Amino acid sequence: QVQLVESGGGLVQPGGSLRLSCAASGTILYIYAMGWYRQAPGKQRELVATITSNSNTNYIDSVKGRFTISRDNAKNTVYLQMNSLKPEDTAVYYCNVQVNDGIIYINDYWGQGTQVTVSS
Repeated sequence: QVQLVESGGGLVQPGGSLRLSCAASGTILYIYAMGWYRQAPGKQRELVATITSNSNTNYIDSVKGRFTISRDNAKNTVYLQMNSLKPEDTAVYYCNVQVNDGIIYINDYWGQGTQVTVSS
């Protein structure tokens, strides 16, 4: 089993910054892609950003140039640096990790979610 612990959410004014972290622990043989999703009230969960095992990144258009995803393989941690935050970025943010956990070659794990609120 793999556990994901997220941190870094909170309340920030428009134009502000936050940094989310998601640390994976447990039986981890290899981590493939890591990513961040978000879900705003009344909306479907959407993919925000992903990073592959060799650090190729991908972003949805609405966050390009403002958000940066990165990973520290030694710490099994993925980060999301969010700058120039807008009210429409308000959502619960979830990390997702694709792991070889010794049981399933590629198994999906999700974090518990962290609230990000952008408001003046």
